[in-house]
Amino acid sequence: MPAATLPALFISHGAPTLALEQSATTNALARLGQNLPKPRAIVIMSAHWLSSKLELSSHPAPVTWHDFSGFAAELYRIRYPVAGHPALAESLAQQLSTRGIACSVNPLRALDHGVWSPLLHLYPDADVPVIQLSLPQHYDSHACYQLGALFAALRQEQVLLIGSGNITHNLAAMRWNAASIDDTARAFKVWLLAQLKTHIPTALDWQQFAAAEDVHPSAEHLLPLFFVLGAGQRVSVVHESMAHHSLGMDIYRFD
Repeated sequence: MPAATLPALFISHGAPTLALEQSATTNALARLGQNLPKPRAIVIMSAHWLSSKLELSSHPAPVTWHDFSGFAAELYRIRYPVAGHPALAESLAQQLSTRGIACSVNPLRALDHGVWSPLLHLYPDADVPVIQLSLPQHYDSHACYQLGALFAALRQEQVLLIGSGNITHNLAAMRWNAASIDDTARAFKVWLLAQLKTHIPTALDWQQFAAAEDVHPSAEHLLPLFFVLGAGQRVSVVHESMAHHSLGMDIYRFD
């Protein structure tokens, strides 16, 4: 029988402490890993790798990079000993180059917490090879969407496409462990999901939301959403929650 087509996923990875948590968000990630067909590889775009041009990680055994400071010592002891997939990274870079997209492989890139903190819960055995995709600094939502469309066929080849960021992300508005929820962040989530379900062009122009800068002062945590939207346009909500007052922790599936 032919292998099932995998979805594309948008994961709100939150703070690095996600790696240590047992929460509704991490439970949702664990269920996804248990219920999806096992991928042969993962291609993941994280908000934490900004670059001048498109790059794909090609280290055969990428390092777990603790790209943060000020957290508990146990967080820095975590390792996610996953393999890379240099051959697939090289192949993808060649295919993109033939389409006129400036890109290259990066054999030195380590995995940042936008990659390993959610994957610890999604695939805790670290048994699915990972390629990290950079987010070029000049890309907007439309460019990310177009790139995702180029990667869409990989879903039929047992490659899981992931965008890792946050559905809302304003560090200045965060209140650690607050029980209250920021009304603007919640309104943005409702508005954006409605656009994703009914009118994708409006979703791509997300900055027309009246208070867009209040939920995303910079765009890098939202742009990975549009990468996976380009790869699979039918959206469903896997998980919805807020953390630390203003941090949206939603997980979306695109088929």
